Amino acid sequence: MLLLVVEDDDIVRMLIVEVLEELDYTVLEAENAGAALTILQDPDQPLALLMTDIGLPDMSGHELAARARQLRPSLPVLFASGYAENVNAADGMHVIGKPFTIDQLRDKVVGILAAA
Repeated sequence: MLLLVVEDDDIVRMLIVEVLEELDYTVLEAENAGAALTILQDPDQPLALLMTDIGLPDMSGHELAARARQLRPSLPVLFASGYAENVNAADGMHVIGKPFTIDQLRDKVVGILAAA
């Protein structure tokens, strides 16, 4: 399965990607929403999940998710936020609070993909 991780902090993004790859997912990375939209607009990328930080430098994770859903209406979205209790997630969208453990990330992603 192909996952897209959008995170502006290089170290955090690297750790998330490493964990997901260890779980045998193929992961594409984007450091901002613009780079993510380029990937999302490519019909040859069969994405199974968009995982995005809420606070991105060029637009919010919510805006990115809305644009992603215009392009791919059924794409599951996982928001990562240090303020998870304040994040409103629409249908088919999920939230994981930062910091999270490897087990929490694994369980959340596996659960989302199993339900999709």
